[in-house]
Amino acid sequence: MYKAIIYDIDGTLLDTLKMNMIPLQKIIKEELNEDWTYKEVLKFAPYPGMKVMEELNIKDKEKTYARWVKYVNEYEDGATPYENVETVLKTIHNKHIRQAVVSAKLRKQYEIDFVSKGFDQYIEVEVLADDTDKHKPDPEPIYLCIERLGLNKEDVIYVGDALSDYQVCLNAGIDFAYAKWGSVSSEGIEDPTFILETPLDILKLI
Repeated sequence: MYKAIIYDIDGTLLDTLKMNMIPLQKIIKEELNEDWTYKEVLKFAPYPGMKVMEELNIKDKEKTYARWVKYVNEYEDGATPYENVETVLKTIHNKHIRQAVVSAKLRKQYEIDFVSKGFDQYIEVEVLADDTDKHKPDPEPIYLCIERLGLNKEDVIYVGDALSDYQVCLNAGIDFAYAKWGSVSSEGIEDPTFILETPLDILKLI
């Protein structure tokens, strides 16, 4: 059905919730002198990093975001693949269906979290935060990915866990598969093309 599957990373291929949210608690304490519970910071889980800085009204957004990234990299447990993710990537690769990622991660973080696990061997195109001026839910990253793949909109589907993933698909005019296993909230995700309960369900797309 599809010639390529495009993935989000955080909350879709990798479980990065604690490694992002616990350092965010530290950032909020340092910048706002406020003690937020883990449950309270979870509302920011679906947002790209700079969007979080905007929502918190951080004065020096770029500098603070860079410090947050530093804390994330220092977090002991790190990013962990969801169950069967490598099996899925390898199976789809062996069926000669192309795979790509569109993520709000910076390239350095991508290398730490994703490339270090060898998953990049299955990925033909990656579009990261460094590659575009605009980010999800703006369609620019999706358009760039499709262009680099040399495909048309109807040839691809995007797999993601967050509202911004759903919105970017609406804005880009492509199909969306909702990855429920990593989703913090389904609010606003009203009519996905597919609903996937586990990573193995991705195989149903092929």
